[in-house]
Amino acid sequence: MKRIVVLVSGNGSNLQAIIDACQHGRVNATLSAVFSNKASAYGLERAQSAGIPAHALDPKSFADREAFDVALADEIDAYQPDLVVLAGYMRILGPAFVERYAGRMLNIHPSLLPKYPGLHTHQKALDNKDVEHGTSVHFVTPELDGGPVILQAKVPVFDEDSADDLHARVQHQEHAIYPLVVGWFVDGRLTLDNGQVVLDGQVVPAQGHAAE
Repeated sequence: MKRIVVLVSGNGSNLQAIIDACQHGRVNATLSAVFSNKASAYGLERAQSAGIPAHALDPKSFADREAFDVALADEIDAYQPDLVVLAGYMRILGPAFVERYAGRMLNIHPSLLPKYPGLHTHQKALDNKDVEHGTSVHFVTPELDGGPVILQAKVPVFDEDSADDLHARVQHQEHAIYPLVVGWFVDGRLTLDNGQVVLDGQVVPAQGHAAE
């Protein structure tokens, strides 16, 4: 059975969605460990409640970003993961770390990439009067939120929406599509080949797989 390591920084609701999917057989994999850059992250409690080893590494304990990345990667590798999943992990990972897991690290970002990389995506969608917003699962590359998109989910934006309203609507979709994509990967259906996403032997369009 394939092994997954998850990185979180906060509440860990997407982690919980993946835990649930593994427990109910929708993802045929084992969650081997969860890591956080914040000891207070509730995601660590979610992991412990599910019997998953949970670890916190404090970036302030290391001389620089590179030293932290090396230590984190070494601890991750102790679990021999087939896949590394970023689930609300808010610390930028350096190029060497990203290359170490090239083709086997996923992230979910709360926008319809390439729109709105970085932070405050819901407010940006409101400020720009977008009529639709959403979330994207993508392979991680050294470019921040710039890796090839695998799958997106769209939500409507209403005139009366606040950023919190959009956050809730988008997160509901995230909890559906992230375990789905993780399942594709562990089942061997999803790969990254020469910078292109390949699903079931077919190259996926730039905007991601067209979900049915």
